Amino acid sequence: MVGLGLVLQKYFFISIKDVFLPQFTNKMKFIIDKKDEKSRARAGVITTAHGQIETPIFMPVGTLGAVKALHMKNVREDVKAQIILGNTYHLYMRPGTDILREVGGLHKFNGWDKPILTDSGGFQVFSLSHRRKINPEEGVWFQSHIDGSKHLFSPEKVMDIERAIGADIIMAFDECIPYPCDYQYAKKSMETTFKWLKRCVKRLDETEPYYGYEQTLFPIVQGGIYHDLRLRSIEHVLSMNCDGNAIGGVAVGEPTEEMYEIADLCCQALPEDKPRYLMGVGTPANIIENISLGVDMFDCVMPTRNGRNGMIFTWEGMMNMRNEKWKDDFSPIDANSDLFADKEYSRAYLRHMYVSDEILGPMIGSLHNLHFYLDLVKTARKKILEGTFATWKDEILPKISRKL
Repeated sequence: MVGLGLVLQKYFFISIKDVFLPQFTNKMKFIIDKKDEKSRARAGVITTAHGQIETPIFMPVGTLGAVKALHMKNVREDVKAQIILGNTYHLYMRPGTDILREVGGLHKFNGWDKPILTDSGGFQVFSLSHRRKINPEEGVWFQSHIDGSKHLFSPEKVMDIERAIGADIIMAFDECIPYPCDYQYAKKSMETTFKWLKRCVKRLDETEPYYGYEQTLFPIVQGGIYHDLRLRSIEHVLSMNCDGNAIGGVAVGEPTEEMYEIADLCCQALPEDKPRYLMGVGTPANIIENISLGVDMFDCVMPTRNGRNGMIFTWEGMMNMRNEKWKDDFSPIDANSDLFADKEYSRAYLRHMYVSDEILGPMIGSLHNLHFYLDLVKTARKKILEGTFATWKDEILPKISRKL
């Protein structure tokens, strides 16, 4: 068959990819099931090679190929996650692309058989600013946080790493700028991100997926808090005609209202028929507000990070489980939840786990919070389909935003 492919390629100018098209036909698809009449919220379905994702969706963060403190069985069966994240920078550092290619990609390595999205490392340009140097023509030089060794992340290398990881949805390499950031630097950074995007697209066009299924590239809209730069960035992004788009550079310290303004602006300018991913957001209230603006996909470390530190999100509000007030509260962690842990363990017991530094406390907290986040977006989707999202949003926001 390969010989036939080479013959066809030589004499009829047909590529090997065209000859073996069936293994490359599983491109991402997105359909919208219903739009809310009183907001821009919408319920849709993303189809990838590893399954479907019902939107709006929250994606648990598995930076190094694991969602902290949880087994994949928990993530799959208890949290009921439909897609998880991996991080290009961190997976490149450990375990490395050689290991991932040898085993057949991250899906095979961590046992997750559903969709995966990888962040390109652009956020590390922001978060590891003390360990990196940006060269717009080359990329970003990082000093490893593990052993101090130096590594160049060019757009081409990032695409090669994401090929090796094998995620269904891969992010273009970008620069995530801090807040505050002056206009001229934000403009220069936005232009650099676009140059890198073109190189990312070119690299993908020049290479093939390693594992027999297509990978979908999402470009990232940047531009800081400046509306004209955001709109210019969107023009750049749309010129590449990718199958989905991300909004980056938010949740980096700006006031919440400015974050909503940027999301609102971008959602109005980005195509209706492609999924919109708001990166790194956020609190339960942030997610509901941005769903109403037209965002389809979210990720954030907040549910697991807060869960490890005793902050629990519930349908009635937020609880700091280290507080004395829970010491003799033997009611369920969250009576409105169907998660086994929320029925099996009391608030008093969970507090005891945290104050005693038992590892079970962070495990229960992380499991509960992720389950709550996934239940939140699942309920939002249900309300959109029912046509009651706007009313539900007004009722639920005050509850989930308060501290108990």
